Amino acid sequence: MKIGDLAREIGVSVRLLRYHEEQGLLASHRSASGHHHYTAEAPTVVGHIRVPLAECLPTGTICDILPCIEGPGPDIHHPCVQNRLQTHLEDIETRITTLQRSRTSLTDLLTATENFRTSSS
Repeated sequence: MKIGDLAREIGVSVRLLRYHEEQGLLASHRSASGHHHYTAEAPTVVGHIRVPLAECLPTGTICDILPCIEGPGPDIHHPCVQNRLQTHLEDIETRITTLQRSRTSLTDLLTATENFRTSSS
């Protein structure tokens, strides 16, 4: 299947398919004329990629868990993804904590600035 045909079949852009290839998420082979060709399973694979992307998982994480995703659904309840997803969740929790601290610090700074401005007037 050619890249344009795949893009039309699954409703994504050719550019997105090329990006998936660059990230190591989708494999193709090139014809002698340089055209990308995909296997019959490519629409299912792209479906498997789109679900974790919609959950804001980075492509590196998706690349790690993609071999564990099964079915047309896809089913990402496979045990081999648990550790990678748990690590990603912990990273998110750490970033949230850091952002909350930053928000508190910035709020305190703004309050102090407002108080200084009010007392200086």
